[in-house]
Amino acid sequence: MKLRPITPAPARLGWLDALRGIAALAVAMHHFGLVNLIPHAAREPYYLDLGLFGVMLFFLVSGYIIPASLERRGDVRGFWAGRFFRISPAVALAVVASLLILPRKFAIVQAFAFDHPLLSFAANGLMLQDLLGVPSAIGVLWSLTYEMIFYYFVTALFVMGWHRKSAPIAIGFAAFALVLGSWLALGTISTDLASIRHLVAAACIVVLMAMACIFTARPDLIRWGGLLLGGLGLTLVLLNSRSAGFETMMIFATMFAGTVLYRLEHGQIERLPAVLCCTFVVVCGFVTGYLYDSGTTLWKTWTDSWMAFSYAYLAAWAVFVAGMLLRKRRFPRWLSGLGAISFSVYLLHGPLIFFMGWQLSGHAPLVGWKDRGLELVAFLAALVVLSYLSYRLVEIPFQNLGRKVMKAVNRRFPPITPADQAPPGVHEPARVGSRTG
Repeated sequence: MKLRPITPAPARLGWLDALRGIAALAVAMHHFGLVNLIPHAAREPYYLDLGLFGVMLFFLVSGYIIPASLERRGDVRGFWAGRFFRISPAVALAVVASLLILPRKFAIVQAFAFDHPLLSFAANGLMLQDLLGVPSAIGVLWSLTYEMIFYYFVTALFVMGWHRKSAPIAIGFAAFALVLGSWLALGTISTDLASIRHLVAAACIVVLMAMACIFTARPDLIRWGGLLLGGLGLTLVLLNSRSAGFETMMIFATMFAGTVLYRLEHGQIERLPAVLCCTFVVVCGFVTGYLYDSGTTLWKTWTDSWMAFSYAYLAAWAVFVAGMLLRKRRFPRWLSGLGAISFSVYLLHGPLIFFMGWQLSGHAPLVGWKDRGLELVAFLAALVVLSYLSYRLVEIPFQNLGRKVMKAVNRRFPPITPADQAPPGVHEPARVGSRTG
C-alpha cells in the first residue's frame, strides 16, 4: 500500500488540528518526563500538570466539534457508526500490540486485564471502564470514558430536541462542581468484584439495547436508545465516579462550554450569553481546584496540588481561545499534520515509552542533558512514524470502511421518517433518524 503524505485540514478547521497536535504532544511529553530535563523539575507537577492541560484541551476540542458533527448529520445511527469506526480499531491496535510485543515484566496493560480478561475486555470495549470500577487496559484510555459519556449526553439531548441548550447545561455542570465539588458518590455500585461483574453486565445490556434501538433508524426507537444512553451516563457519573466530583463535573462543563463556543461562532447563540457562560465555567474550573483539590481529596484526583489542576485548566482555555481567535490564519503544516495523527499519538506514546524502557533496561541509566535529549529525539521520531503508520493503515481504512458499511446499511434499511410511521393521511416533518432532520 502506497503511503501518501498527511493532508492538512481545510483552513477553517486547521486550527482544531493544530490544537489537537498541541494536546497530544503535551500528554506525550508529560508521560515521557520532559520536565525532568529542566531545572527544579521536581516542583513542576506541583504548579502545572502538563498531562491534564493536554486532556482538557482535547475535551474543549471535542466539545466544540462533536455535537456539531451529530447535528450536521441529523442521523444518530450514522453518528454512532462513525464513532465506532473512528475510535475502536485504533484502541484495539494499541492494546493488542502492547500485549503481543511487551513482556509481562514491562507490560503497560494493567494487571487486572490479565487476571480478569473477559471483564476487562467488556468494560474497556464499552469504553466505560473508568465509571464501571474496572482499570483502563492502558492508562490513557480513562479519558475515553468521559468522551463516551459526553456522546451519550449529546445523543440524548439531540433526540429530545434539547441540543441547543448547551449554555445552561455547561453552567449547570460548573455550578455543581462549585457547590458540591467534594460530594459525589464514588464507586458506590462497584464495591467488590461481584458487583463490578454485575455492573459491567448491566451496562453491556443497556448499551446493546440502546444501539439496537438506534440502528433501527425509527425515530421513536431512536429516542428510546438516546434516553437509555443518557440515563446510563448520568447514573454512572452520579453514583459510580472514580474521581472527585469537581473534576468529573468540570470535564462535562468544559465540553459543553466548547459547544457554546461553536454556537457562538455560527450565530446560534448571542455573544453576551456565550461570554457569560464560558467565563463562569472558566472561573469555576479555577476556583474548584483551589477549594477542593487539597488534603485527602488529592488521593481521588489526577493532580498533585490545586495549582496543578487550576493552572493547567486555565492554560487549556487560554490555548483554545487563542487558537479560535487565530482560526482564519494558516497554522504550520507540521502542527496540523501532528493534529491529524493525534489520536494515534495519544494511544501509542505510552506503549512506546514502556518499549523503550524494556530495550534500555540492560544498559546504564541515561543521565544528563545530552543523553536524555537524544532519548527524547528518538522517542519523538519513533512516535511520529508509528502514529503516521497507525493513521494511514488503521484509522483511515476503517473510517472509509465505516462509510461504505453505512451506505450499504442505508440502502438496505433506509432511515424511517415520522411521516413513514404515521397513519394514512397524517404527515409530519422528518426529524430524528432522517438525514433531512
